[in-house]
Amino acid sequence: MISVPTPGRPNFEVVAIATSAGGLKALSLVLAALPSNFPPAIVIVQHLDPRHRSLMADILSRRSALSVKQAQEGDKLQPGTVFIAPPNKHLLVNPDGSLSLTQSELVHFVRPSADLLFESVAASFKARAIAVVLTGTGSDGSMGVQAIKKMGGTVLAQDESSSEFFGMPNAAIQTGSVDFILSLGEIPSALVTLVETGEVDELG
Repeated sequence: MISVPTPGRPNFEVVAIATSAGGLKALSLVLAALPSNFPPAIVIVQHLDPRHRSLMADILSRRSALSVKQAQEGDKLQPGTVFIAPPNKHLLVNPDGSLSLTQSELVHFVRPSADLLFESVAASFKARAIAVVLTGTGSDGSMGVQAIKKMGGTVLAQDESSSEFFGMPNAAIQTGSVDFILSLGEIPSALVTLVETGEVDELG
């Protein structure tokens, strides 16, 4: 059980989501189901074609009550705001809640990397971080979820039956660091429950 922090502060301050193939549909469903007053900031890595400008933030903002934007260098995490990594840039969260973008080398053949995002969130927010791995190919995120778990955070992964591509969720699950394996439709309510109660056993 996670202890409830000081009154007035959310139990979790950041939700980091990673997805790849099939991700737009999955993210649309998750974000559309979250309330406009959802307290944590949300940061997203979606593997995108680096040759094209991404319209993802525009599309998702039309489907969500939350504010959705493409992350820019120096942005600060804000409650109820969704930041999406731009194409071909790694997205990192700093301890002061600011965002950094870097074009450092590919990690496991991808940029942006879920592993780098999760590792930065784990280091910066420790037990006050949630990581979510949605549909996608490959194994990006599997190292990062171990960092989240090691620092006391909570990890959710999409189950096989609701994933268009089970590579990324399965790689995360195989690490043994995933707390909850949920269908896509269950993930938004699980996030709300975790944030409201601060108790992971409420979902058990």
